Amino acid sequence: MTHPRHVLLGAAVAAPLPVCDHYCGVESRMVKALALQAEMMQEFGACVFDVTLDCEDGAPAGGEKDHALMVSALVNKGLIATKNRATGDLRRVAVRVHPVDHPAFEQDVQIVLGEAAPAWSHLMLPKVDGVADVDRATRVIDAALALSGRTEVLPIHVLIESPLAVHQVAAIAAHPRVQSLSFGLMDFVSAHGGAIPASAMAVAGAGASGAHDQFSHPLVLRAKLEISAACHAFGKVPSHCVVTEFKQPELVHAAATRANRELGFTRMWSIHPDQIRPILAAFAPAQSEVEQASHIICAAEAAGWAPISVDGRLHDRASYRYYWQVLEKAHQTARLSPQDPASQYFLL
Repeated sequence: MTHPRHVLLGAAVAAPLPVCDHYCGVESRMVKALALQAEMMQEFGACVFDVTLDCEDGAPAGGEKDHALMVSALVNKGLIATKNRATGDLRRVAVRVHPVDHPAFEQDVQIVLGEAAPAWSHLMLPKVDGVADVDRATRVIDAALALSGRTEVLPIHVLIESPLAVHQVAAIAAHPRVQSLSFGLMDFVSAHGGAIPASAMAVAGAGASGAHDQFSHPLVLRAKLEISAACHAFGKVPSHCVVTEFKQPELVHAAATRANRELGFTRMWSIHPDQIRPILAAFAPAQSEVEQASHIICAAEAAGWAPISVDGRLHDRASYRYYWQVLEKAHQTARLSPQDPASQYFLL
């Protein structure tokens, strides 16, 4: 079998990542998030969301070292538990450290990589304003990895949180070590010195009018589109910002749907466990889309990836690439049934 990933080349395409990235900064919430991740892995048969343990906003002032040690111990405990399970499922746990210009940055990196280097799926770097910040961080990270003995490259995700970062976003997305860019909405708004109203940090409910929200304020909307476009240009994953209204799942679902369908984001942050399932549902393709994609991709492989006709419509490698991406999204959101003939591609 010729795998679609090896055939359907062309435009830069990002590595498939779970569509939800769940953040927690307090130990009790970290424990609950890791437990929920394990439960949903059992339910769906795959790791459908990342857990990111926060050493930046989660750490109390003056307690950064103890917090980083706690995070490392917690993820090591989870890694051991995963290795002791009978299944081959791989958990995805990440860590957010302090910005490169913070006094605790190097300490964070040395602790979390020195104590738990094999456990991390990626490292989140906040408040990146340009390529120089990524380069500086990479030097510190790689030095710590060398001492840790980890040989696997550690992907870096970055947070775009300022007007300067948006101005430099294409260069940041082009950096070879960057895997994903996230939008830091609240810091971005506050970085404008009051020029953007507080309403732009919120999501307006259905039928709301008046003040601009995060989907309608021109500067915020422009920033989101710049991030999404840069990521798609360089094969990186664009990750949408938080929705602070975590007690309104219908609002989370609506925001996630708009982020994906209108703005081109393929991933989104969660800050409360109740947001995870609405995000998964919003980013998942419809069952009819999955069935259509499966039919087309399986027929294309049978034809040696030559052009084919399906229901009177021509398909070739350009459309094959699109329908393969539908299947990858279905796999990421646990919408691809093991009985579907296309599931064979995800067993390799």
